[in-house]
Amino acid sequence: MRVLLINTNRISPPVAPLALDYIGTAVRSEGHDVEMLDLCWTTDAPRAIADAFASRVVDLAAVTFRNTDDCYFASGRSFIPVLQDDLAMVRAQFDGPIVVGGAGFSLMASQLLDLVGAPYGVRGDGEAALPALTRALRGDISLSEVPGLIYRERDRWQQNARAEADLQARSLAARDVVDNRRYFARGGQAGIETKRGCPGRCIYCADPLIKGRRVRVRPPADIVAEVRSLLVQGIDHLHLCDSEFNVPEPHAADICRAIIDAGLGERIRWYTYASPAPFSPDLAMLMRRAGCAGINFGADHGADRMLAALGRDFTAADVCRAVQLCRDTGIAVMIDLLLGAPGETWDTLTETIDLMKAACPDCVGISLGVRVYPGTPLAARLAKANVDHRGVIGDPSGVEPAFFLSPALNDEPHQRLRALVGHDDRFFFPFGGNEQDYNYNDNAVLQRAIDAGWRGAYWDILRQVRAKQ
Repeated sequence: MRVLLINTNRISPPVAPLALDYIGTAVRSEGHDVEMLDLCWTTDAPRAIADAFASRVVDLAAVTFRNTDDCYFASGRSFIPVLQDDLAMVRAQFDGPIVVGGAGFSLMASQLLDLVGAPYGVRGDGEAALPALTRALRGDISLSEVPGLIYRERDRWQQNARAEADLQARSLAARDVVDNRRYFARGGQAGIETKRGCPGRCIYCADPLIKGRRVRVRPPADIVAEVRSLLVQGIDHLHLCDSEFNVPEPHAADICRAIIDAGLGERIRWYTYASPAPFSPDLAMLMRRAGCAGINFGADHGADRMLAALGRDFTAADVCRAVQLCRDTGIAVMIDLLLGAPGETWDTLTETIDLMKAACPDCVGISLGVRVYPGTPLAARLAKANVDHRGVIGDPSGVEPAFFLSPALNDEPHQRLRALVGHDDRFFFPFGGNEQDYNYNDNAVLQRAIDAGWRGAYWDILRQVRAKQ
């Protein structure tokens, strides 16, 4: 079967569609022809789509939708209209089967299928679902046997159990479907997943809905092979984009040891997301020896009562300890804050800003206003009739971005928050259009830095640019 993978993500700086690299490898391994149409690189999507279908025979078009929006209350930009336009153009050129998937799609799959007019969708891992769908389209199995598939039957959407690929049995190391060299030149880094799934109970987080709560790890040897594949392509700055690299900590340590043992720790620089706990001195040192240059801790807050309210299982003291371990081992450190959740007051917010200043991370990213994703505990809470809805902006049950901002913060919270931060330039905000602009989408300062040769995690590039001012 001839499969055309279509990337719809236009974020700039461009982020390589890692899922399509992995999925393309899985589909090829079953003997299918795989090609890619990457709309990231075109300024004329109608012509690119028309040319793609005119120049080849396609049996199945697989479209990825990575992000529903930019996730920031300050901007609230939805990417759904772009997906609608892209799918309309694909349908105009192709009357064969079209399947939509991706992280953003998995959050609101049936609603998006209604909007874009595609006959099939996949929730969860495409590596399991797409090869099975090719077998179903050939008549070898029924649609009901395709994991994660959503399809029409008797005028209703049928949803199969979410797809989970066997990451132990399938190598994803080839990295030869996507033009990773081009993405590295314009985007400054390449992503790698060492596992999937998150057991966390954060009230706002969509990752368990997308990837499941069960942690599924990849073999360290396959990660080493993937690093080598990227190095051959001239890519030496990586982002290990697991939900939390150090959960579970033994797997993180195994990955680091495998990289060190392969002699790659001195050849690469990598960044990752991590939880402030568990984070031991031994793991910090292993990460540094394996080439880790920076860690972004999604701490969310610096007040223990708000951490508990957000569903986090660590304390403010754990956050400070993690920052100090990074400083001791020479790893740059970023703390992400998520402010304005239910229960937030100016007292808790002030406590958090004071803690960040005392902890002294290299950077602090501030998001004010919590994105409400359907299916999360926060969305369920807000759906109850007896809940105070004064803080809800938008419709949490719909497809457009909805947010919660604690009504206790009153008017002009952005201005007051800036006053609390003062002139401390370690803090980033998702607005402003300058070197402290934390919204990476269409960030001109960041794109110019990458074009000038800066490489690495975007927060670290902005930190270094800021230091040059």
